Amino acid sequence: MIPTDGRHARRRSRGPVALGAGFLAIVLVAGIMFYASNRAKSRSEFNGTDIATTVPSEPAPELEQPPALDAWPRWGVTHTQFSADNEPEPVLDEARDLLGRVPMLQNQHIMGWGVGNPEPSPGQFNFRDLNRRLKFMSSSRAVPVITLCCAPDWMKGGQAGRTDWSKNPTVAPEPEHFADYAKLAARVAEQYPTVRHFMVWNELKGFWNPSTNKWDAKGYTELYNQVYTALKEVNPAIQVGGPYVSIDTNSSAAASSELSGPWGTVDQRSLDAIKYWIQHKKGADFIVVDGASVAKDDKRNVPDDFAAQAKFGAITQWLRQQSGDMPVWWAEWYVEPENSGWSEEKRTAVQATALMEFARSGVTTALYWNPQLNEAGECPGCLWAPKVGGELPMAGLLSGFAKWFPTGVGLVGVQSSDNRVRVLAQQRQVVMVNTSDQPVTASVDGKQVSLAPYEIKWAGRGGA
Repeated sequence: MIPTDGRHARRRSRGPVALGAGFLAIVLVAGIMFYASNRAKSRSEFNGTDIATTVPSEPAPELEQPPALDAWPRWGVTHTQFSADNEPEPVLDEARDLLGRVPMLQNQHIMGWGVGNPEPSPGQFNFRDLNRRLKFMSSSRAVPVITLCCAPDWMKGGQAGRTDWSKNPTVAPEPEHFADYAKLAARVAEQYPTVRHFMVWNELKGFWNPSTNKWDAKGYTELYNQVYTALKEVNPAIQVGGPYVSIDTNSSAAASSELSGPWGTVDQRSLDAIKYWIQHKKGADFIVVDGASVAKDDKRNVPDDFAAQAKFGAITQWLRQQSGDMPVWWAEWYVEPENSGWSEEKRTAVQATALMEFARSGVTTALYWNPQLNEAGECPGCLWAPKVGGELPMAGLLSGFAKWFPTGVGLVGVQSSDNRVRVLAQQRQVVMVNTSDQPVTASVDGKQVSLAPYEIKWAGRGGA
């Protein structure tokens, strides 16, 4: 609740013309069953090849203009493999209301993560899946964002008309196809004129150089610059950002790095890639990164689950300093070790402290990677219960921060008498988080408050 105040059809083999009716029927039924079973598999499970067929061209969807807002929402979500458009109608409607009650940013990739290949063969476009996602985003009062990733197979050394989903996320376009990818980016921008914010690529996928054991920042920046130019030619008002590199940390301070803290040591190779992009980009409207609080070497949060979230604030400050105070976007962030055994209460409490770090350090945009599943059952960190509906705690947390802590809101220094209670406040609202697995009573903002283990509590201030 709000705190207070498309797939491509696969070709089937044609049988001989003279088949008897009975045998033909058997073949057709078998073909349909095989087709249906493949369609039922998620993209993450299907490792075969999609074969493109000619699809009827359809006009660009009529999308409503994003809501006019007094401030940039700052907070948002990324649609992943399964989202509201995969839900039964009642759950879809509930998700639409949940995401739209406080307008947020909503982000979608152009290939993968729930949508098919947008250009399976040169000049043959298929935006059906992307249209469907953008229509939902528009209907739920989204401020839309598009991530320009990934690339059709024919731009990566594959065969035109085929899509190998087992390799799609890990391969970058070949340099001779950078211009083709820039044209595709421009075509996407033309298809969706209400979208004014684009992130270029995802986590430098395919740009790792094993011979140097470093990121190929030069190659990525060449792709980025061509995409940037193409988008600005479509509409100079379009906002473009990169390099969308993942910033890893290690718990050990042995490795040389210019950025470290009690939460660990940042991998210098990521910082070097960012600095190269800053120095050689043709232009940019914001800088994009992602990362996790968990140390990469020992798979835990250092020095503890809550204090580790300070990493996000420290990196944000470094990014602002290096880029000349360019707006900072976190395209993804993660706070939980694998097999943590966390309760949903603790999971949401840790997320709340991460959001506090983003707000305090001046992050412009933070997009939550929504981990929705395709089957009913436990869905840790999800926004709604899949297939059955019902709001989950993370949805309320995002709505609350979107309502009370948009970009540019003035923060007020409010103290807690107990350091186990983290606090973030603005003139009209305060949010408190108990970082302990025990009940805590503390004085916050001049008032006595009691919080259950890992409880998040919102309270009005100054007559709000």
